[in-house]
Amino acid sequence: MQLRGMPSLNSEKLRTPLTAVQQEQIQQLCHRRLERMPVQYVLGEWDFQDLTLKMRPPVFIPRPETEDLISLVLEEESQKHREKNSGLCFSVAVPHPLILEIGCGSGAIALSLLCKLPQSQVIAVDKEEAAVDLTKENAHRLQLQDRIHVLHHSVSYGSAKQLLLWGPMDFIVSNPPYVFHEDMASLDAEILCYEDLGALDGGTDGMRVIKTILALAPSLLKDSGSVFLEVDPRHPDMVENWLQAHPDLLLTLRAVHKDFCGKPRFLHIQKQSR
Repeated sequence: MQLRGMPSLNSEKLRTPLTAVQQEQIQQLCHRRLERMPVQYVLGEWDFQDLTLKMRPPVFIPRPETEDLISLVLEEESQKHREKNSGLCFSVAVPHPLILEIGCGSGAIALSLLCKLPQSQVIAVDKEEAAVDLTKENAHRLQLQDRIHVLHHSVSYGSAKQLLLWGPMDFIVSNPPYVFHEDMASLDAEILCYEDLGALDGGTDGMRVIKTILALAPSLLKDSGSVFLEVDPRHPDMVENWLQAHPDLLLTLRAVHKDFCGKPRFLHIQKQSR
């Protein structure tokens, strides 16, 4: 990431005095940061996985731990491909997974999956127009716009018909709003003053959107399709209990994965084959 007019530094350039324009630019950036603007917004871009993405307020800033969510989807897709090829004397064609991301924000998850799975297609939805616009912009910057459909849509229990226009999904992936409402006030000032709080507030139990996703999943997924969610560490037991109370959904909590801090953060939920 570079300031406009300031190419990447080497030892010779380190000894070169800054121009008046560059000094003014740095002062403006420092002023924004002193006002508690997140550094991602100050710089206007940020790296996620191997991608450099445009960032602007109030669109949710992707966190480093969410990169592990990508790895889990890739691992499951690889495992499915290995199982299809198991015992065969010839290789099954490379899969063309269809992926739905709910709450795409900057497009970090969707675009990372498109890069890692070259034959994939992604349907990315967000209820905020600013997020939809930023995902589209990042998709064009990365030349991925032909493999992603970005929808301005607030997911609800009646969303299945609209989302199934592209066919049943192999995966549903989401980093949904999951902060317990009572915890919102304790978030850092950088978050409270600049980020879209609707992308964070999960309601009283942090599960308002999670429940909607799970209720929709059986209608949207192929048999044995998977849901991958990032959640609060208190949620795995709550989600398992909720699924047990709704056996008609035919969803099973397959695995709980920890983040790099050792906290239970990611859920793999699978639709049972009929």
